[in-house]
Amino acid sequence: MAEASPDQIAPLLTTEGWELLASLGPYNEAESFSLNAELRKAGHPAELVSAVLTQSRLRTKAEAKFGEFARQMLFTQAGLEQATRLNVAARHAERFVKAGASHVADLGCGLGADSMALASMDIKVTAVERDETTAACATINLMAFPHATVVHADATAISLDGVDGVWLDPARRTTSTSGTKRIWDPEDFSPPLSYVESLAASGRAVGVKMGPGMPHDSIPKGCEAQWVSVGGDVTEVSLWFNRVARPGIRRSALVLGPQGAAEINSAEDFDGGPVAGVGPVEGFLYEPDGAVIRAGLVADVALRLGGHLVDEHIAYFCAPELHDTPFARAYRVLEVMPYNIKTLKTWVRANGIGVLDIKKRGTAVTPEELRKQLLGGGKSRNGRTATLVLTRIGEERVAVAVEPVTTGRA
Repeated sequence: MAEASPDQIAPLLTTEGWELLASLGPYNEAESFSLNAELRKAGHPAELVSAVLTQSRLRTKAEAKFGEFARQMLFTQAGLEQATRLNVAARHAERFVKAGASHVADLGCGLGADSMALASMDIKVTAVERDETTAACATINLMAFPHATVVHADATAISLDGVDGVWLDPARRTTSTSGTKRIWDPEDFSPPLSYVESLAASGRAVGVKMGPGMPHDSIPKGCEAQWVSVGGDVTEVSLWFNRVARPGIRRSALVLGPQGAAEINSAEDFDGGPVAGVGPVEGFLYEPDGAVIRAGLVADVALRLGGHLVDEHIAYFCAPELHDTPFARAYRVLEVMPYNIKTLKTWVRANGIGVLDIKKRGTAVTPEELRKQLLGGGKSRNGRTATLVLTRIGEERVAVAVEPVTTGRA
């Protein structure tokens, strides 16, 4: 977790600060300047007004992750960006409940989202956070849960005596005077992946949240890896060891959307699993959810829908029929053309296209630049809307004109 400035939070940890924050309504950017002047005119110190308005803005932004709970929580900008969504944290906590864990250490708890979910299920929680300001926020956020205790310490330095479950959210960024920088090597995380594996070797129920782009060859043997997407955005891959890993599942994709939750999984390792055939672009083109792609389950979904890949290295597949599936978005194939600027310009003019949505996979084409070339630098309000999918089939680049299909899950 990137370190947060105490100036962001300290003014709020007073009676005046807390009452002033509670008195504000939803944050409105357009009114923030006049509200700032109004509060300062009323005699509130400038640093308190700044802290209150910042916190009001963060609370409003946090509602997307925490819902109504955000109105009573404290946030830092970095903490909110990295915080687990509450509906995802609830699924983490369910794992520990089903495993029979009674005392879970949340190492690197951040603002306390996962600790909140665990404590709400009557599990004793020791939430550990190295950054003092973030730990102060977590303390406020967990005040309603008597089973939760926040400890300001390094995650690797505390005793785990009596702890039968461990959840970790390692820091995956470094902070310097020039800003934050993402770390890619799991051994450079804080704590590193090897520390997570050492905890798992103790026999405890262990889960860890990692970035969704984690390479398959970095994932330890003997754990379950689950990629999670929320509303189409892939938010994490969580690794589960021992009792919190489900028997017979090596990798899975959990898709959370407006219609609820759906999951597809495989017992095979990342270099195994079913092989889908390769066929022409026809019928309906399916764009798999990002979690499905990250989990290496595109072929599994294609076969489930009676489809085939368009190329064995490209994460698109086709099927002759339209299926309402949470694991992929469907498009009706209208026309398949070679990727040729002159040909595509002719197609745009012939069809009166003024608005063009361009999707791509397996090609270095920049959609924004191509759109300018095809539409003459802009878009016509009177023109039709069309969608092009740019991809590669073998060594050939193609452009597929498609029509998005609305299903019950769209």
